Amino acid sequence: MKCCAGSSCRAFERVFDASYAEDDLEHYRKHGPARATRLLLQAIQEATPVAGAKLLDIGGGVGAAHHELLKAGARSAVDVDGSSAFLAAARREAERLGHADRVTYLHGDFVALADAVAPADIVTLDRVICCYPDMPQLVGAAAARAQRVLGLVFPRDAWWTRAGVWCINLFERLRRDSLLFYVHRLAELDAVVERGGLRLRFHRSAGVLWQVRVYAR
Repeated sequence: MKCCAGSSCRAFERVFDASYAEDDLEHYRKHGPARATRLLLQAIQEATPVAGAKLLDIGGGVGAAHHELLKAGARSAVDVDGSSAFLAAARREAERLGHADRVTYLHGDFVALADAVAPADIVTLDRVICCYPDMPQLVGAAAARAQRVLGLVFPRDAWWTRAGVWCINLFERLRRDSLLFYVHRLAELDAVVERGGLRLRFHRSAGVLWQVRVYAR
């Protein structure tokens, strides 16, 4: 299924291109998931049984989150991404790991596709909402489909991340089809998730830039 149009999707394709995806895939194969992703996966496995679970990996990149959870015993996964290069890399890795038949790949904007995406036991957004212009819409749609757990990795709500993002966006605005970045207020994000019926179960910083939050029903 494909539903990706407009300037945001063109920006996803331009920024997260084949070269970017290949570098990420090589890093994952050599070093495993990034530090923040490892923390996310650990928190999810402490919050809910993974064996037999259905996954929804939104903006899954090369698929680190769903690859690791499938290894841990999850039944199936759906990976939705606005970058066709990332989807191709994730699919190749799934084939290499032997679980390609358990993953469905959807190309597009999750918000646009959400009505056609089935609920899942575990929903992840690993470094995704920092690239999306409408956090409430994206996180609200993800929370609505999380039957047990919702896990997120996103920039820390701190002055240094805001200063860094301001500088990045100043440069990006000079480019055509620019992809802007966002630092969200924790109170606003928590409120969106809580309206979806989930409550904060785990929160921790992962280095200077990232934070991990896991919510459960």
